[in-house]
Amino acid sequence: MNRPIGYWIKRLDAALEAHLDRTLARLKLSRRQWQTLNVLAEAPLSPEVLDGVLSPFWGGDSRRREAELAALVGRGMIIMVDDRISLSELGHAKHTEAHRLVEDSRRDISMGIGLDEYAMAISVLERMTLNAERLAP
Repeated sequence: MNRPIGYWIKRLDAALEAHLDRTLARLKLSRRQWQTLNVLAEAPLSPEVLDGVLSPFWGGDSRRREAELAALVGRGMIIMVDDRISLSELGHAKHTEAHRLVEDSRRDISMGIGLDEYAMAISVLERMTLNAERLAP
């Protein structure tokens, strides 16, 4: 049966969520905590900018966002420095560990998919997303 792209996107997202949560559970991290560490590994950000970058992952769920960030603060992985959220030394170490696991996981998930195919899929999804966002009220 030929399914529309929305079906495959939702199914892929659910499968990625489950797989990455299982993978990251070894480090006692959720997928969203990993995404937060990964974004902050590039540079410290203001809370507003971090929120904007990660908003697609929160799905409008402010309680979940607060709980995930509070968990990272409580475990000493993120800190405030000069009004910006930053990784602590522990956060950098945990990011390095998680990055290795996530890269291994990505390699497994994209097995049999060429770099050109992957790049094309990303390009198509990005354009469709921008079109849909432009058309949304």
